[in-house]
Amino acid sequence: MDNFWFLDNVNLFNILCPHKFKEYKKCHSFDVYKKSDYIYFEEDAANKIFLIEKGKIKLGYYNEDGTEVVKAILTKGELFGEKAILGEEIRNEFAQSLDKFTSICPINVNTMHDLMQENKTFSLKIYKFLGLRFKKLERRLQLILFKDTRTRFLEFMKELCDEYGYNCENSGDKVIQHPYTQKDIASLIGTSRSNLNVLMNELKEESIIDFNRREIRLLQNIT
Repeated sequence: MDNFWFLDNVNLFNILCPHKFKEYKKCHSFDVYKKSDYIYFEEDAANKIFLIEKGKIKLGYYNEDGTEVVKAILTKGELFGEKAILGEEIRNEFAQSLDKFTSICPINVNTMHDLMQENKTFSLKIYKFLGLRFKKLERRLQLILFKDTRTRFLEFMKELCDEYGYNCENSGDKVIQHPYTQKDIASLIGTSRSNLNVLMNELKEESIIDFNRREIRLLQNIT
């Protein structure tokens, strides 16, 4: 297995030739984590970026009163720890495994800089990816700070629809088949699982959504 294959899922490494994969292959290996294991903590040295081969990762931090704030939950094919590329030396977040088996490929930041130097188009792709990631995280934090839970949930549904949604031909509904549990969604929108469950059932009664463990259906246009 090529250690970089899963980056194809986020269109970052499509432009690199196979011989460049082989050039760096000996430098990388997969690390395995169990549920609740930490990949890194706040204040750790930021000298690597990480690619998820399998499993799910939570990124977050703790505010002054010790409350956990979840910034993102990432799945197979995604990259994290990316601020090291821009010169971050100390982590300002933690990364924690959410699955029983999570496999990750760490890449030294110097190796990534070498790859970027060798290919300007690839470098531009990386910076575009970073810009979109930061914009998305900033928007989510603004929603948590300034919007009510219902608005935060519906805005998050729009994001999920963009990433995982498709039109159901028979009914015209937007169907979202996503990798998140209700606990994940609650963490991402800054509420409790019980509050989220109440909200989702209210929206179901209002015929705005329908849902089961595997998917959420948008029955009305929420744009």
